[in-house]
Amino acid sequence: MRAVIQRVFGARLSVDGRTVSETDKGLVVYIGVGKGDGDEDCRMLARKIASLRIFSDGSGKMNLSVRDIGGEALLVSQFTLYGDARKGNRPSFTEAELPERAHELYSRVCELTEEAGVTVKRGVFGADMRIEQTCDGPVTVILDTAGKA
Repeated sequence: MRAVIQRVFGARLSVDGRTVSETDKGLVVYIGVGKGDGDEDCRMLARKIASLRIFSDGSGKMNLSVRDIGGEALLVSQFTLYGDARKGNRPSFTEAELPERAHELYSRVCELTEEAGVTVKRGVFGADMRIEQTCDGPVTVILDTAGKA
């Protein structure tokens, strides 16, 4: 499983011109599910989302998690994180999990992140989404559970 985690002041996700999810200060997390990913990958990723210390404390050091600041996380499924563009100019997505299984695992990450004490907002799996976000920093962290996030 791969994730791109961005610290934000806020974000809004819409589908067909209708706002589906909004979040204030917190995280936007783009999640890609790869072939062979399973429940342990979901658990590892949810733990990292809830515990990653990328928010500033009173001294200005990145020492606080989204949970510590009472922030929210917008979790968005994004199979393109498994795009391989090493050959040619059109990415191949053969390493991305099939949609039905990817949806299950994306939903599982959402559930586990909520269980870890983070308010989770969701994207719409498989939809053409428009995401507006105001990055904070910017701070962006990339995780890959194949490397044991």
